[in-house]
Amino acid sequence: MGMSEFYGPADENESINTIHRALELGLNFLDTADMYGPFRNERLVGRAIEGKRDQFFIATKFGNERAEDGSWLGINGKPDYVKAACDASLRRLGIAHIDLYYQHRVDKTVPIEETVGAMAELVHVGKVRYLGLSEAAAATVRRAAAVHTITALQTEYSLFARDVEAEILPVVRELGIGFVAYSPLGRGLLTAAIPTTEHLAAGDFRAHQPRFAGDNLAKNMAVVNRLREIASAKNITPAQLALAWLLHQGQDIVPIPGTKRRSRLEENCAAVDIQLTATELDRIDAVARPGAFVGDRYADMSNVNV
Repeated sequence: MGMSEFYGPADENESINTIHRALELGLNFLDTADMYGPFRNERLVGRAIEGKRDQFFIATKFGNERAEDGSWLGINGKPDYVKAACDASLRRLGIAHIDLYYQHRVDKTVPIEETVGAMAELVHVGKVRYLGLSEAAAATVRRAAAVHTITALQTEYSLFARDVEAEILPVVRELGIGFVAYSPLGRGLLTAAIPTTEHLAAGDFRAHQPRFAGDNLAKNMAVVNRLREIASAKNITPAQLALAWLLHQGQDIVPIPGTKRRSRLEENCAAVDIQLTATELDRIDAVARPGAFVGDRYADMSNVNV
């Protein structure tokens, strides 16, 4: 996402080099969406994987509908739109099939059964291999899984945002659905690199998010600083600690940290080799227990956990 929008300026050449470096490091799962850019990120991914498509597992999403000029058109889960959006993503990516196709946000005006039914048709004709949902409530996941196998649920999960542990994680585990944790670094908060919103680039959407607002940021950074002490004791970065913690939450958890640069990619990838002891996990949980961080995940929470 950050390679094309939301996190300030990016260098497309560096972005493509980052994707290529990911493959060298053994990371082949790329997550994009039509609304990133909009549309620019799928095109960028398409250029990056050209000649290497079979080496990557490509996930993209539909449902947050935007116009070419970037304006927001709303959340769309209508069956005809599902199919048209898939065809458009295939063209932009330059591929014959999408490995994992998500509904980016649940459309409250369309029964989930209708949306997933249309997604299932894409599987049947070979345009999509696996289906996913994003920010769907536990009850919605159950209804969707009754229509077609749901392979993954993608929802925010990190030391900052642990609300999924109460109901959503138990349900997807009951149903055998993998969990893809987006924003596993709390949109950069858990890296300990954002002391004030003045450090954010112009146009960075985080400046308007509750966790980065005023007193919230100061309180959250106090928690991050305690996590930094734990990371320092292990001679790792705060980001690596946050990712290692997620990787210790279960084999069915797949964090997808976003980055625009090879240096951060390499730092993130190193987290897979970090082992945390039971004592260290207890220390982390004591510092970043559910509710320790303040500020909603979004300024408007009406379209998540639907």
